[in-house]
Amino acid sequence: MNWSGQGRGGRRGYHHGNLREALVNAALELIASKGPAGFTFAEAARQAGVSAAAPYRHFRDRDALMADVAKRGFERFEASLAAAWDQGGPTPIAALERIGRAYLGFARDEPAYFSAMFEAGVPLNEHRELQEAGDRAFAVLRQACEAVVATLPAAGRPPALMMALHIWSLSHGIASLFARGDAARRTLPMTPEELLEAAALVYLQGLGLSDKSGDAR
Repeated sequence: MNWSGQGRGGRRGYHHGNLREALVNAALELIASKGPAGFTFAEAARQAGVSAAAPYRHFRDRDALMADVAKRGFERFEASLAAAWDQGGPTPIAALERIGRAYLGFARDEPAYFSAMFEAGVPLNEHRELQEAGDRAFAVLRQACEAVVATLPAAGRPPALMMALHIWSLSHGIASLFARGDAARRTLPMTPEELLEAAALVYLQGLGLSDKSGDAR
């Protein structure tokens, strides 16, 4: 769901018991139009159609609201990556390639969530649930890399965590520059998926892995 087209018709009210959802939706709309640092707590309340004091019923401050938005984003992100992994079939490398495409697809389809997750500057040490949600999403990628690494001879296996960090960096860099669905996207003479596939292929071949079979060379 892309929130960039919502919230332009003026203030919106909320039903009793739905204030938290109204504030989260308002924050997503404001992130889409102003960026994760471009609005205040009071503006989020105004966007939701409530008083400036109302958000304090659910959130201690603006960081708490942004942490909730980012946590929800990571939960969606984890689900998307896990669906792409799909137990690693038909080969770990083929499944890892699907994870990469899912990463780019999430950045394109959910730019407000993507910005909240990675650009809001919420201190993780103060929001344990957010940190745990991010860790669970990363764990999907790490699991994939562990399966890929296991196809190599034991004596030549790189650390799975190192590989996961490398693939994450590749995917995130391309997603942030070329695959996001907002005005921050840069032009590219190929699709982001093609760029990531080529970069991952070079990386995996450097480790002695084929691009499709998942077998060690």
